[in-house]
Order: sequence, then structure tokens, then C-alpha cells
Amino acid sequence: MNPEPVSLTGALASFDEIYSPRIVTRVNDYDVKIAHTRGEHVWHVHEHTDEFFLVLSGRFDIALRDADGTETTVVLRKDDVFVVPRGTEHKPSSPGGAILMFEPSGTLSTGDRHEGEIPDHVQATAGRGLA
Repeated sequence: MNPEPVSLTGALASFDEIYSPRIVTRVNDYDVKIAHTRGEHVWHVHEHTDEFFLVLSGRFDIALRDADGTETTVVLRKDDVFVVPRGTEHKPSSPGGAILMFEPSGTLSTGDRHEGEIPDHVQATAGRGLA
């Protein structure tokens, strides 16, 4: 663990790829990740873990699909937090912004399973370190 504080502003300025989470620190068995957002992600689900989002800038929308296929969308703005419950299909999208996520180490950004092709701008990763 790095004994120095991490500036989220500085960390976000160190890369520009979208939907490419960077791990800024760890808490027990959890990663704290940041990512730039813009455009559509992919429908996916995390079967065994909730997923916590904090919007750092811009807007971040999360479409949710329940067991009978009904879709709703949660619209998040700067300083909003939201938790997608485990086992819930969801599809993030954004006109542009940045988010912070809190999830167990090793959690893939495209979930345990996803629907359709992964767009070129979305990286299927458990997170990368900061440069």
C-alpha cells in the first residue's frame, strides 16, 4: 500500500481512456477504482457482488433490468452515489464524466457475464494501476 495520499483529480488527469478503470487504492479485499465515462457500456451482471458508484463529475446513467425484463434508468450527477445490487443486469452510459467504484478485487468491468459484443471503447478488465 502506498503511504502517500492520492489526488483523484491528478489520477484522472493521468489517463484519458474511457471505461478503463484504474485502481487508486485498496481497502481490505476491495479495490477503489476511477474511470472516465462517455458513451454506452455493455449490459452485464455481477452475480456475487454489489457495485458501488460515486459520480465525480458529469452525468452517469445506469439502466437496470429486473427479472421480468422491465428496464428502468437511474440518472446520477456529480456527488451522487448508487449501488447496483448483486445479480442485477445493468448497462451504464454517460454523455461524459468520471466515476469512482468500490468493488471486490478482481471484479471484471464487464461482469461475470455480458450481453452482446463488448464495444471497442470498453475494456474488460479488473482494473489497472495508475501510471
